[in-house]
Amino acid sequence: MKLKVAPHIRTLVPYPPGKPIEELEREYGISGSIKLASNENAWGPSPKAVSAMKDALQNLHRYPDGSCYYLAQSLAGKIGVKSEEIVFGNGSNEIIGLLITAFLQPGEEVITSHPTFLMYQKLVQVQGGINKVVELSEDMRHDLKAILAAVSPKTRMIFLDNPNNPTGTIIDRDEFALFMEELQDDIIVVLDEAYVDFVAPELRIDVLSYIRGSKPVAALRTFSKAYGLSGLRLGYGLMDVEIAGYLNRVRQPFNVNSLAQVGGVAALVDDEHYHMTLERSREGIAWLTREVEKLGCRPMKTQTNFFLIDVKGDGRMLYEHMLHQGVIVRPMEAYGYPNYIRITVGRRDENQRFVGALAKSLKELGYG
Repeated sequence: MKLKVAPHIRTLVPYPPGKPIEELEREYGISGSIKLASNENAWGPSPKAVSAMKDALQNLHRYPDGSCYYLAQSLAGKIGVKSEEIVFGNGSNEIIGLLITAFLQPGEEVITSHPTFLMYQKLVQVQGGINKVVELSEDMRHDLKAILAAVSPKTRMIFLDNPNNPTGTIIDRDEFALFMEELQDDIIVVLDEAYVDFVAPELRIDVLSYIRGSKPVAALRTFSKAYGLSGLRLGYGLMDVEIAGYLNRVRQPFNVNSLAQVGGVAALVDDEHYHMTLERSREGIAWLTREVEKLGCRPMKTQTNFFLIDVKGDGRMLYEHMLHQGVIVRPMEAYGYPNYIRITVGRRDENQRFVGALAKSLKELGYG
């Protein structure tokens, strides 16, 4: 077969999906495994959301509301914005793609950090754009000064995930203010706040003040993390009405399915479940940090529901060793951290099982 494929598409590396737990168990001959590798919500969705979606199943022969009207009204009232300032997507990934499609032409530049969320650079490449990548600082934070230095006449957008995935670090509010003062006013800054719910309120950037300021800023958020609706793929962007208007021009109709809309509305009113998730996540991170330190590893400080661990040995080998015990973690050599693993906080029994498996693996591998 002879296909004419543009070089930027031919050289694109697909996003590496993880194997289903069932397949891993079959390959390794294990059962009852736990997965702490994908930054998911261990406590699941709100029971109110589940109930609302069950009630909506009878209407699946109808197309979803293309405007997400009720979800937009609920969310706008919850966070204090106008519904016109919200764009919903099939996960916040889609909002990333819409921003790039609407505002980036082939040959223009987007600045991202390394390591960071993989999809920014992949979607820029799909558009035929140029990725300019700036290394994180020594303390694993976005190097805002280096990013400013990387700006050129071709720069159109800057993506900053805050907190950063995979490091869990955040941007200092005062440093961000100085960064925005120095940045020229025709570059769109995208703050990806997928994990912002887990950040202490006093440490959060007041993103709404920037969205309504004189420079173009967009924020990305999701129902996948604190609200536990990863399987529905529901995310959104907050931005100036003019920016939102351009995204709606390139957005596909009916891009958010009916169950996601219904589940999202119900999840927003269940404050009890939301706060329970945040409280147990923080408690779990604190407990895991102490236990990991007792084993001689170095856990990194985090403002998310996950954190990096310096295991002081080969992280990939440790991952394989723990996998045979039915504990699935994320090795970090692909991100440039060969001695690290990343884990997501789990339920109490999952956390205890992880610590036990880690202790066994560290001992048998001779790390520390």
